[in-house]
Amino acid sequence: MNNPHAAPPAPVWPWVLLLAGLVGMYFSGLDSAYAPTNGDELVYVHIARATAQTGHWLPLASELDQMRNTKPPMLFWQAMVAGDWGRNWSMAALRLPSVVYTLLTAALVGLLTRRIGGNLRQACIAAAVYLLFFSTLRYCRAYLTSAPETFWFGLPLFACLWLAARPAEAAPRNAPLWLYLASGLCFGIGALYKSFALIAPACASLWAAALIAAPQSRRPNLIPTTLKTTLSAAIALLVFAVWFWLDPDPASVWQEFVLGENTRKMDSALPYWQAALWGDDPIYKQLWAYPENAATLGLVVVGGMVTAARLMWQNRDAPTMAPPAVHLLWIWPLVWLLVFAIPSQRDARYLIPAMPAVAIGLALLWERIGRGWFVANAVVLVPFILVLGRIAWVLGESDIGSPWLLWAAMVFALGSVAAALAVVLVPACSRMGSLWVCAGMYACFFWMTAPLDQRSAQFAAETQAGLAGKRVAVPNGFTGQFERFRFVLPGAELVPYDALGRNTGVLEPTMPAPQRLEFLLHQFDAVVWIVESDAQPECLPNCRVLDTRWFVKSRHKAGEVRLDNIADPRQWLLGREYIVAPAL
Repeated sequence: MNNPHAAPPAPVWPWVLLLAGLVGMYFSGLDSAYAPTNGDELVYVHIARATAQTGHWLPLASELDQMRNTKPPMLFWQAMVAGDWGRNWSMAALRLPSVVYTLLTAALVGLLTRRIGGNLRQACIAAAVYLLFFSTLRYCRAYLTSAPETFWFGLPLFACLWLAARPAEAAPRNAPLWLYLASGLCFGIGALYKSFALIAPACASLWAAALIAAPQSRRPNLIPTTLKTTLSAAIALLVFAVWFWLDPDPASVWQEFVLGENTRKMDSALPYWQAALWGDDPIYKQLWAYPENAATLGLVVVGGMVTAARLMWQNRDAPTMAPPAVHLLWIWPLVWLLVFAIPSQRDARYLIPAMPAVAIGLALLWERIGRGWFVANAVVLVPFILVLGRIAWVLGESDIGSPWLLWAAMVFALGSVAAALAVVLVPACSRMGSLWVCAGMYACFFWMTAPLDQRSAQFAAETQAGLAGKRVAVPNGFTGQFERFRFVLPGAELVPYDALGRNTGVLEPTMPAPQRLEFLLHQFDAVVWIVESDAQPECLPNCRVLDTRWFVKSRHKAGEVRLDNIADPRQWLLGREYIVAPAL
């Protein structure tokens, strides 16, 4: 009999609206040079472009020393197809497949959550939480390996959980053979995107999930499950071995990728146990990986972990009423955590493929997580929102700003602060409001950087046309970062120089900046030169300024950002890129 005094179910439409907004956000600004990303993105862009120029799928090509077989070929083949072999070479085209992979993963997260939890609201929460993880926005939206590897290595575990969450009246049975065969294929494709090393945690997760989901005693299933999981691993390795079979230079693949990119992650200057306990990447650092990946929802993840531990302790002596899929859900992130605690080089990014399970777990525990975690998470984000709003205001008042972009950023900044205030003052708004605060902060960032992506903020079309076919020296502060100028100065013959004067290959590393610029002007038709926002190129008046534009600094020196100057981002965030040429 229905309880007439029971509270009405929470409406679903606000969650659907939030999810729709996040999907739109993932497609917006794909061509932006200031999208949240990682420095490796442009390295991969360079290898993909250089390979496409050869007209062949393999071997991979690069103009960078020791940067050719840095990743398996699927990532570069994806870019070559998306960029139409260089004919549609834009960051939007290169990033689009990552967005598609990420949204497919989010859809699987939502579908599986609904199958386990039974309602659409939890499904929307899980998908929204996954898209709001900062690791998802930063590593699964840009042109990187994280989106495809998360999808392909997670797909078999999604299937495992789906089978475990079948209705109670369905007859229990062990994981079918087809699941292991399909898993091997999926793991192999994932390995061709990232590394054969990821087959280990993927297969370990599959093996543990299959044993825990077995309806009978686990001991009789141990050997059959182990053999079938070994079959999955063998299929995955065979798929990965296609790279060696197709590449005309397999010895370089072995030397550069297997030994150079993978084996060295086990190396350490200290003995293993000393490095594990107090080295640069100690094991305890990895224990914080999941909140670190969530970042902007980090405190909510911590709250979910505390809540899960509390519920397990409370039910330690009582038979659990949770469905089998809930038990399997914790296997996924736990196994990845344990496996990646083994290498000497540990990083939270290695656990990104397990973040879908974290999102599902949070959605299932959503109403049991203490309100304080959501309030604290929202309050922590407010200072960042205020800084973003201040930067948007400064850009809006500059010569590159526009009123409507400024006010769009202000609307999202003020809206996010108002949402944070509602989270604190209105208990009913705490949980959903914390996600709106996070989404608003992301939106504020996108609108804050939008003026820098306008056509009016780029080098003039006349400048670009005038430098086509000319030799132009461009700054390269980090390996492969000069590749961004392929989109800024299309058609120019670009030659990178070290922006910090460390070692350019053509310059003495100790050469001071004025002499370095003078040297470059004698060697090239033009030079892209970076200066502080209020400075001028050192070569004036003995050189010509062809064009200039603002840019955002991505790396800051120690002490450059301080409490006394944080309100004026022109002192630490903005710089100018000048195109200078020898005097006539």
